[in-house]
Amino acid sequence: MRSVKKFSQPVALITGANQGIGLQIAKSLAAHGFTVLVGSRNLQRGEEAARTTEGDGHAIQLDVTDQGSIASAADRIRSELGRLDVLVNNAGIAHAGKRGRSLAEIVEASRASVAPLDEVRAVFETNVLGVIAVTQAMLPLLRQAPAGRIVNVSSGRASLTLASDPTESRRREMFGVTYTAPRAALHAVTVAFALDLESSGIKVNAAAPGFTVTAMNNFEGRRPAEEAAREPVRLALLGPDGPTGTFSDENGPIPW
Repeated sequence: MRSVKKFSQPVALITGANQGIGLQIAKSLAAHGFTVLVGSRNLQRGEEAARTTEGDGHAIQLDVTDQGSIASAADRIRSELGRLDVLVNNAGIAHAGKRGRSLAEIVEASRASVAPLDEVRAVFETNVLGVIAVTQAMLPLLRQAPAGRIVNVSSGRASLTLASDPTESRRREMFGVTYTAPRAALHAVTVAFALDLESSGIKVNAAAPGFTVTAMNNFEGRRPAEEAAREPVRLALLGPDGPTGTFSDENGPIPW
């Protein structure tokens, strides 16, 4: 990374960015003139991904479930760049069970009556507590940014309103405690941070990327990452009149 004394362009940190939606968000923000930090648990994979950004991309080791890793990443950003303008909390897992299962098997195993508690805890640890931990660690830098932005990547499947609608049969079938419940909890976290930071000017919003082809769903999704990244990137680039404390996709607001 560059010396902090010479650094002036905006900086974006994207967690879980060595592949899929996170990597595409990094590429898109790099194209908008950001220096992008490709967060990855495995630094080598992060470095390989950063080289594909076609902009000012750098890998940074970051495991959102490891407080030491989070603190080290924050210290490195502070000492080497001296600023952070955008945080995209993208890192997440769909389950913590046997790999290679089909999406149907994952959904079946996440039903409230049968979901293993150790799997539920593991997903909450990454998808909810990890977001809180990373956001808290990066806030001192974000507070100093001229227009701090925090984007939490969620899922439209986690809408409690839509899941409670009897006409939304597919959503109801897929709503469970292992993946969608933590995503719904992430919505509460999003609102809590938005309210807490409202007076600071930092905007905090949640984005639904859609059913994307990613490792998270065993590549059974339908949307390419290029499309899925559009809403998170839009929220990362919000102007001063943009909203805070919202949940949306490319088609507009989604009910909580």
